[in-house]
Amino acid sequence: MLGLSDPWNVESMRDESSAWQQSQTQTADTATRPTTTVDLVVPVYNEEASLAASIETLLAVEPSLGTEVTIIIADNASTDATPDIASTLAARHAQVEYVRLEQKGRGRALSRVWQASTADVVAYTDVDLATDIRVLDPMVEVIRSGLADVAIASRLQPGLAVDRGIKREIISRCYNRLLKVSLGVGFSDAQCGFKALSARAAKELLPQVEDTEWFFDTELLARAEWAGLRIHEFGTDWTDDPDSSVDVINTAWKDIKGIVRLRTGGRTRVQHEVPAPNTGAQILHFIDVGIISTVLYAVLFLLGVQFVSDSAANIIALLLSTIANTALNRGHTFGVRSPHHRLTSQLKGLAAFGLCLAFTSAGLAVADGFTGPWASVGTLAVLTLANLAATVVRFVLMRTWVFARGSHGRSHPASATAVDRTHNDGKDIDHV
Repeated sequence: MLGLSDPWNVESMRDESSAWQQSQTQTADTATRPTTTVDLVVPVYNEEASLAASIETLLAVEPSLGTEVTIIIADNASTDATPDIASTLAARHAQVEYVRLEQKGRGRALSRVWQASTADVVAYTDVDLATDIRVLDPMVEVIRSGLADVAIASRLQPGLAVDRGIKREIISRCYNRLLKVSLGVGFSDAQCGFKALSARAAKELLPQVEDTEWFFDTELLARAEWAGLRIHEFGTDWTDDPDSSVDVINTAWKDIKGIVRLRTGGRTRVQHEVPAPNTGAQILHFIDVGIISTVLYAVLFLLGVQFVSDSAANIIALLLSTIANTALNRGHTFGVRSPHHRLTSQLKGLAAFGLCLAFTSAGLAVADGFTGPWASVGTLAVLTLANLAATVVRFVLMRTWVFARGSHGRSHPASATAVDRTHNDGKDIDHV
């Protein structure tokens, strides 16, 4: 019997009661909300050795309440016993379906099946199940709640148990750093084999993704980020598959070619206006960048005067610090992620800087006529006002012209390719 005179016991009872009531409320809410359907695709090619065990493992994981998961085996032109095994699994389990494509390519299989899907959420996992399958529930929840459009697993966040060789670890990290530099993306792990998208995001993005192989993931995520879709990352433990058939060197070369294609002409057509940071954040970030640019100018000027004249050092320092200022404001202040039109932004930035420079030049011309004991004070006051006006004008020009957010081109997604999916009868096949 609990001693009610003990304050700790009373608090414990209150906490337990509150937790129980909260649990009951959450359960009731979950029970009354509409069921979320999920198509979980498992792309395979010649996986006769591991397919059955992997699907049975997936089936053993109970989805969260309010979620209905269909496992779709997407066979992209296997030549071994994979089709027979997949057909048998589809015939044996109501939650399993089987699709066959007569062309190779993991990206092709995912795109075809996802575009034909009528589920609320589409997802995929590699057949080796290297990623913890339990991450599917939080992925679906963050999409269902509207907090994200795309959810991905990441092996590259700190504090995770990731078991793989040094070679693949270094290649993976270098590749993702290359993506950040070349494509301006913010996600940490492009190629982890576990991702989920809302039906709306899939409908918007998939018709624009050109790659049909391993670069498919990177292109999908880059286009999602450029379109302003919200990407949520889940750090997850990961175990390398020592029998992986991926040709790392060949895949890396194709990835580099894919990066060049996206960098030079892969602009994303979006169906909505990409959100920009709010004005308060922009002002504070603009000040941050201004401080950094000022320090950079001073350092460059002091270095320059060691080799060239003061006027030449001033021009060089102004030019380089202005280029850096525009680049930093582009991403940090105004949230522009896409690597496209960087040169245009720089040219506009230089034009805006030239206009602002005219303010300070005019201020110097006015102050040049000052005489008397207060001449220095008057000159400082005029230059301060001119610089303040120039800063305000520069911010407005950047917000409304250099990095203006307006109506983007509308995309018209092509209708999804029809894919025949077998369910329980074990008969194939997709005819595209």
